[in-house]
Amino acid sequence: MFDVNDDAKAGYRRVEVLTGPGRRRRWSVEEKARIVAEASVPGVAVSEVARRWHVCAQQVFGWRREAQRDLAQSVPCGEPAFVPILAEAGPRLGTSAAPATIEVKLAGAVVRVAPGTDSALLTSVLRAVRASASGA
Repeated sequence: MFDVNDDAKAGYRRVEVLTGPGRRRRWSVEEKARIVAEASVPGVAVSEVARRWHVCAQQVFGWRREAQRDLAQSVPCGEPAFVPILAEAGPRLGTSAAPATIEVKLAGAVVRVAPGTDSALLTSVLRAVRASASGA
């Protein structure tokens, strides 16, 4: 029959000493942010950063997801997450404005193209301007 004291009578056969950081550590928000920022640098391997801080690489990826989720939640709802494009102050709708024209600067000449200009005519004019500049 086996008795609990039988093992104690034999003495120690082997002793294991565990080194390194203890488990169930608590990381502050600042420490997590520092580790995630360090792992987010282009060209840096997350596993190297994790080894340096004695954490699992998967933990760093989890902290990164958590930080992205917190950032997404910090953006107020209803507000765009981009910068809107604002037009220069110009004629408003309903006011009369000169029709838009296109200016083409070619070989020292400026060709103004009005809306509705025939594309074949415009092509022949631009070719003539270019030919006259190359022949001069």
